[in-house]
Amino acid sequence: MTAARYHPDVKSITLASGLTLPYVESGARDGEPVIFLHGYTDAWPSWQRVLAHLPTTLRAFAISQRGHGHADKPATGYAPVNMAEDLADFMNALRIDRAIIVGHSMGSVIAQHFAERHADRVTGMVLVGALRGYGGNPAIEELGEFIASLTEAPDEGFIREFQRSTLAQPVPAAFFEAMVAESLQVPLHVWRAGMTEFLAAKPATRFDAPTLTIWGDQDSISPHADQMALMRLLPDVRLIVYRGQGHAPHWESPDRFADDVAAFCNECARLARRARHFDKEAA
Repeated sequence: MTAARYHPDVKSITLASGLTLPYVESGARDGEPVIFLHGYTDAWPSWQRVLAHLPTTLRAFAISQRGHGHADKPATGYAPVNMAEDLADFMNALRIDRAIIVGHSMGSVIAQHFAERHADRVTGMVLVGALRGYGGNPAIEELGEFIASLTEAPDEGFIREFQRSTLAQPVPAAFFEAMVAESLQVPLHVWRAGMTEFLAAKPATRFDAPTLTIWGDQDSISPHADQMALMRLLPDVRLIVYRGQGHAPHWESPDRFADDVAAFCNECARLARRARHFDKEAA
């Protein structure tokens, strides 16, 4: 499948909480479930170039999370644990028992909190431009101070520069413009609440799912120290460094990224099948 041929059917689902989220789905319905969580002020199209390269043996979902894109934008509820529970509700609504969770930046924090709260529902995690948390990160704290000073949502000029600052390599112009357009849909209260709630949240610490971290060595937002912290924390973790790439390696190298994610998902699925086999034999 090529990006030029990939035209996803955007669906929406209303969760038990009443929140409605848009999402796209690709691959075989009986494939291994993989759920993609975007970063701060992005939306499901953040993953569109990756989805175009994934094998159809994976059942992939990309969600626009609360406050983002065309998702509902409630006044409150933007802490990592709130968004982790949205993910649990999404899985419940689609009757997905377990999934591999792929999270970029903000999405990586949500994935960690989800794994802490719902360990039995995580087959594995892929953390991209991973953060242990927002607090103590100079780049994010500086952004937080700027957002707190605003009286209206950031303008297009700021958003364009904000998105450009995450890149070390060029991406297609049409894709970049689409990402700017997605950020323009985020209202001021979501910019503020998302930043404030994530800055105040303590990092998740109790999870042990097999994990792949993918990090660009030119990332100006997610520090190398956070990758090393994850390596020390998790019993089953592997780091892949994308040389010369920035905070969004899935934007810069979607084909390579899709290959790395697919290989990891296949390994997680194999381990999960083996565990189920042993459980049946023990019973």
